[in-house]
Amino acid sequence: MTAEDLFLIPSDDNKYELVNGGLVRMPPAGALHGKLSARIAHILEEYVDANGLGTVCGADTGFILRRNPDIVRGPDAAFVAKERIPPGGEPESFWSLAPDLAVEIVSPRDRTGDVQQKINEYFATGTRLVWVIHPRTRTVSIYHSPRDIQVLGENDTLVGNDLLPGFVCPLRRLFR
Repeated sequence: MTAEDLFLIPSDDNKYELVNGGLVRMPPAGALHGKLSARIAHILEEYVDANGLGTVCGADTGFILRRNPDIVRGPDAAFVAKERIPPGGEPESFWSLAPDLAVEIVSPRDRTGDVQQKINEYFATGTRLVWVIHPRTRTVSIYHSPRDIQVLGENDTLVGNDLLPGFVCPLRRLFR
């Protein structure tokens, strides 16, 4: 299956990703997952919009990470810097690039190896930063690379580094 085939699948109650040309069905997220996804996207959108940094995408936005066989991932939230947005604006279909920031929220059914595979794919295709949110432990793992990881607790503050200069978010705001 190709990214174009995936884009044309009729809408149903599931999210799909494409991994090495194979369709992966993902059941709808739970309530806590959905709340955190909306909250982090909202926090990012406020900051990015106020500072003219680019665009924020919510859950399920597809990013083509590789072709032949195709990999299309849909992070729970994402940021694309304005200098990488095509001259015509955001595409109607999937982005043909990796997000600058990918946010993944770990669900109870997620396997550690699968999450790590996504992180590796993001970095292999140009993502500059990955935030992995762990609702059960109320922590966020900040990946500067697949092996450069910082873990923050709910009393810590999430910062945007060079990617989102000046961005700060106390994690208590995210986990409230």
